[in-house]
Amino acid sequence: MIKHLVEPHFDPTLHFHPEYQIFIVLKGTGTRFIGDHVSPFKPGEVVVTGPNLPHLWRNDHEYFESKGLMAEGIVIYFDENFLGSEFLQKTEMHRVRQLLTRASRGLEINGQARDTVRKMMFQMIEQRDFESVLGLLELLNVLASTNEYRLLSSQGYSNNLRDTDTERMNRVHEFVMKRFREKVTLDEAASQANMSPTSFSRYFKNHANKTFSHFLTEIRIGYSCKLLQESEAAISEVCYASGFNTLSNFNRHFKSLTNYTPLEYKKIFAGQ
Repeated sequence: MIKHLVEPHFDPTLHFHPEYQIFIVLKGTGTRFIGDHVSPFKPGEVVVTGPNLPHLWRNDHEYFESKGLMAEGIVIYFDENFLGSEFLQKTEMHRVRQLLTRASRGLEINGQARDTVRKMMFQMIEQRDFESVLGLLELLNVLASTNEYRLLSSQGYSNNLRDTDTERMNRVHEFVMKRFREKVTLDEAASQANMSPTSFSRYFKNHANKTFSHFLTEIRIGYSCKLLQESEAAISEVCYASGFNTLSNFNRHFKSLTNYTPLEYKKIFAGQ
């Protein structure tokens, strides 16, 4: 199945499904969640996800405020056995099997491979019947042949979310995405899950593979990266606009998560 999405915003709920997914963002910005991976997203990115890997492309708050912004993307879903249970076991499919194994952690495709995939996915929108099957096989061959990718979720990550957990985590995600620019307390987050702070801390770390504090910091740093790339704001302005109280704390967390200082990061995207 292939869909061309043109909507005010992408599906704002964390979810997972048994199919593999290939997704390209054509328009829209926001925060991407793949397993325990969190990072900002922007147009042009291509991500492959495996079965039952939780994922979410949450658009920035502006997309939910009816300002005429639109999100656009192309998504392909396919089952591992879409050509029968024996097909992928053939010797010729060795590289594709490796690709699908890597997809269990989520793959971001980069470089020339990303540009090639983008063109092929546009073509596949118009393909029908057996032609679309051939198009998918060609696309999988390109993805399986490239070294231009990075793994997203951490090694050893496994999804232990149930439907009830997904609903609870979505409430927490929505709360954080609306409030991360302000002061956010553990008590407030726990109340979104109808849990005590102590129980929520254990619950969140078990399901997100990180502490709530670290998760909140990742969201804030991701947003600060977007501001540093897209605006002329001073480092101090970016710091406070992203929800940090002190510049020293912001600098420390930024360097820890990106391996750059905010100033170094800003210069990279300014072409200096």
